[in-house]
Amino acid sequence: MKRRLRPVGVFMIIMMIIGGGCAGKQQGTLTNERIALYKSSHVADRMFEQRCLGSGEKIYKQILNVEGVRLLKLRGEKLNFSDQYVLDDPYGSDLAGDGYIKSFFRDFYIVNRIKPTITTLDYPPRFAYNFVEVMDDSDGKIYRYTGSIDEPWLRNKAYLKGHRQFLLNRNVVSGPSARYGVVFNDISTKEDRDYWIAGSSLQVIDMVTNEILAVRIGYMYDPGQGNTDGGRAPWIVAANHSCPSFGTRGASVSQMLQTEEFVEKVLIPKK
Repeated sequence: MKRRLRPVGVFMIIMMIIGGGCAGKQQGTLTNERIALYKSSHVADRMFEQRCLGSGEKIYKQILNVEGVRLLKLRGEKLNFSDQYVLDDPYGSDLAGDGYIKSFFRDFYIVNRIKPTITTLDYPPRFAYNFVEVMDDSDGKIYRYTGSIDEPWLRNKAYLKGHRQFLLNRNVVSGPSARYGVVFNDISTKEDRDYWIAGSSLQVIDMVTNEILAVRIGYMYDPGQGNTDGGRAPWIVAANHSCPSFGTRGASVSQMLQTEEFVEKVLIPKK
């Protein structure tokens, strides 16, 4: 005598069949996504290799005893961690806001005890410059920035003894006196950004003769193709895959002061 399936048993079997079909479909979709990511990453890898053939530093002329520089463009107030298409030069990413200006000052490095890549017997922690000039786009005026070292502990005992901080000061000038300018530009194409590749141009220019004294071309890319799972920041990860290289691990830290480092190879600061 054949046993009949109870209604509950039939329901469970149907649900298992349906569930299995959905799971298979979901697994198939996930596989397709992985395949698409693999293909995209593979294309990006090949494109990146091609872009790197044109990367590197070219220094045509060095200038000695430079006291200050003119910054022809400034970094934004916020760093770009994950916007795929905004052309704000992720490869050349420095400190944001006034931090970019500060990075060109000798006293900034002294206060923060940041040493140069190669030290000499008579170095301050890093040479850098004594003044920076910038045109403010909001009013069209040219400002000269200077720096100073403040010791707030001398007047406020809430600070630890010996605590120092770097301060920026600025004043309007009638015209620029810094002969040499620094400018960065994003050279990414739409195709580059489609595959999470960012291209950068950094130039040092003689503002009197319009001569380009040096240029650095750089590229980086995100092998994860924009994946932000778990708080992942694509352009931060991309710094580990760059040419010229910032390093292969935690490389975004090396980006923070890299503009001034390159400029200092060209415009030798006055000691």
